[in-house]
Amino acid sequence: MKRTFLLPDPGEGLTEAEIVAWRVTVGQVIEVNDVLVEIETAKSLVELPSPWAGTITALLVAEGTTVEVGSGIVEIDDGTEATLVGYGPAEETPRRRRRSSAPSRDTTRLREAVEAAYEPREPSRRADDVAPAEPVVAEPVGEPLPEAGEAPVESSLVLASDPDGVRAKPPVRQFAKDLGVDLRTVVGTGIGGTVTREDVKAAWAFQQEPATGTVLNDAASNGPTGPSDLGGRRPRGRGERRVPIKGVRKVTAEAMVRSVNTHVHVTEWITVDVTGTMDFVETLKTRREFAGLRISPLLIYAKAICLALGRNPELNTSWDDDAQEIVFHGDVNLGIAAATPRGLMVPNIKAAQELSLLELCRAINQLVAVSREGRLQPADYSGGTFTITNVGVFGIDGGTPIINGDESAIFCMGAIQRRPWVVVEGGREQVVPRWVTTLSIAFDHRIIDGEQGSRFLHDVAEILAEPALALLF
Repeated sequence: MKRTFLLPDPGEGLTEAEIVAWRVTVGQVIEVNDVLVEIETAKSLVELPSPWAGTITALLVAEGTTVEVGSGIVEIDDGTEATLVGYGPAEETPRRRRRSSAPSRDTTRLREAVEAAYEPREPSRRADDVAPAEPVVAEPVGEPLPEAGEAPVESSLVLASDPDGVRAKPPVRQFAKDLGVDLRTVVGTGIGGTVTREDVKAAWAFQQEPATGTVLNDAASNGPTGPSDLGGRRPRGRGERRVPIKGVRKVTAEAMVRSVNTHVHVTEWITVDVTGTMDFVETLKTRREFAGLRISPLLIYAKAICLALGRNPELNTSWDDDAQEIVFHGDVNLGIAAATPRGLMVPNIKAAQELSLLELCRAINQLVAVSREGRLQPADYSGGTFTITNVGVFGIDGGTPIINGDESAIFCMGAIQRRPWVVVEGGREQVVPRWVTTLSIAFDHRIIDGEQGSRFLHDVAEILAEPALALLF
């Protein structure tokens, strides 16, 4: 019997996802938990496993297409007769053999969401009394879908390449050929530099535009396949590239606008000698407990912030406008802003204040590794209460960061540099080279007064200047 796999709800209030890459092809035989497709939501990349074993009979959505939750995306023949209506995805049939390895934590949640839509029914009636089930028909979206074949290594299911290295879908190549556009002269704005239909339209319009720079309109359209849908837009100039606003970039932009319009931002700065921190980092690198772990000043910063928040709990809060309450969080879910392949993300370490220095180091190492791989999941960045952002890695002295989400404060690390510094030793002042940095804290003045923000920043600076003082906290 053919079953249609519906795009499950990825959670976090998201209603749609983009089909990034199919991991199966038409005609391929699969088992339960085999990965069907990789999707991208506005917040994460997720692999969707199959709740059934069987044969792929149709891919209903092309790669690069955004579909809504609940839409059919792939059709699977599970090998059973249509009269066996009592079987649901949780039951075994002769062809439905489960793999010995358990699914990952991230895929289990999505699989449960899929299975929830297919409750088993009791086959109490005779098959002759049961009317044939109406097949679920989902209209394909996007470009024509691929034929059966071997599973591709990447997105060659719907993309083709010519010897010159131009990436474009077959319909786009035909469209360019009909218009007389050389794809080698077109700048691709799609995923991985793929040339899209819009890129071809723009290139054709540029070729048709008079030297005077007149804007092409529908009346001037006479292309062989009807590029009249250029709609009066001014053609793009050579070298211009446009990127759709979607995914992480769209969510980030919306979050920044919301934060600026909601929080009352105040920023404070302090320049501090962190030679003690740098020396401590070098000491930790020689300890066998930290063998195999990457140790950086970020570890000491994170620990100092957790300790300072214990003294200054007002900075680990949120403003609940609906309830007209200030929420004091019991745990420090410490977010660390990370530049990932998908854009700026802020995963957080849950209950960071409870971790030892070694445990915190391991957590930071794991967070960084997952971020770089682009495999962050919703649970990794939900529930944050305080954020660290590090502009120092780019050689920047400091900044005025925007508060993240519903939090009340964000801490900014500046570049750590060798600078001349006045040091008092034995009652005498002398200028010596030291490791110096600028720290800043941006906070919501609705919740946090200047005194509270200043005390917090002073506490952090004190620990970074002399890590041994952490014993007093």
